[in-house]
Amino acid sequence: MFGKAWVLGFGPWRERLFEKGDLKVIILDLLKDKPRHGYEIIRSLEERSGGLYAPSPGAVYPTLQMLEDMGYVTVVQQDGKKIYTITEEGRRFLAEREQRVEDIWGRASGWCGPGLGDEVQEMVHELRDLARLFRRYGRGRWADPEKLRRIREVVSRACHDIEAILAE
Repeated sequence: MFGKAWVLGFGPWRERLFEKGDLKVIILDLLKDKPRHGYEIIRSLEERSGGLYAPSPGAVYPTLQMLEDMGYVTVVQQDGKKIYTITEEGRRFLAEREQRVEDIWGRASGWCGPGLGDEVQEMVHELRDLARLFRRYGRGRWADPEKLRRIREVVSRACHDIEAILAE
């Protein structure tokens, strides 16, 4: 999912949030404010995108390793977690890409529009709750074809209603 819009698949979400190499720049930008561990970086990126983008650990940790190899971050173990800190060399690298950082954050805020971040984030949480509901109650209960048909009808109606609202 790295760099791809994974929500809904229409409108502004079709554009890529990150282009090649952007994740390392954005991670450095987050680290310039304070040292962080990997999951803190993931949560911060999700927050900054209004809940619409959360990179996987499989994207973040190799990028952090690459940044360490390049000398742009240092890492220390603290309470069983690796804490990453930007180096002076990393700050210079980041400063040379200041406009790129602004462009990336501009795209991230543009995904949900001005003032819509909270609503979009709530919707993403509700969609996750729905997925959890299916995982929790779906096991073994899909054997009832009538119940499954009724659930599909509700989901189908919701999709049509949402499509109609977006078409307004």
